[in-house]
Amino acid sequence: MAPVDPADIDIATLAWLTGSAANRYLLDATKTLGHPGVRISHGYVLQHLIDGQPTVTELAKGMGVTQQRASTQVRELEQLGYVTRRPDDTDSRVRRVCLTPHGNALIADSRHAREELNAELARIVGEDRLRATAETLAHLLESVGGAAQVRRRAAPAPEE
Repeated sequence: MAPVDPADIDIATLAWLTGSAANRYLLDATKTLGHPGVRISHGYVLQHLIDGQPTVTELAKGMGVTQQRASTQVRELEQLGYVTRRPDDTDSRVRRVCLTPHGNALIADSRHAREELNAELARIVGEDRLRATAETLAHLLESVGGAAQVRRRAAPAPEE
């Protein structure tokens, strides 16, 4: 089979391939920083916990998944020590999902890994080209209808 030049691939496919490879790279970096059990899909759950403490039902709705899938993800994150469930302040029958200190450390470490990758890219291609690439990808995201989900932190998780 003949090799493929990435520059010859359409922009949507190239963006997807690049994003997938970057996610794997960042996941490996995050695991190296002390989070060996984390998976890419866990990040989609954690995004909903940065600014809130939803119930599993609210989390499922926000993520656009079944309650069973959201519950499974929360259980995995609980077992890893990243989240806990606590009683609601007004109704003790309701359980809210919230980040633990270990969960906050995971978010900080993954942000650090992304910042390092961005800095490396800026060193390679320059700040202007990096900014132009980000703007191009943001326009692509907008044109295919995905930007609103990103703004709401509701981008759909990949199937694993």
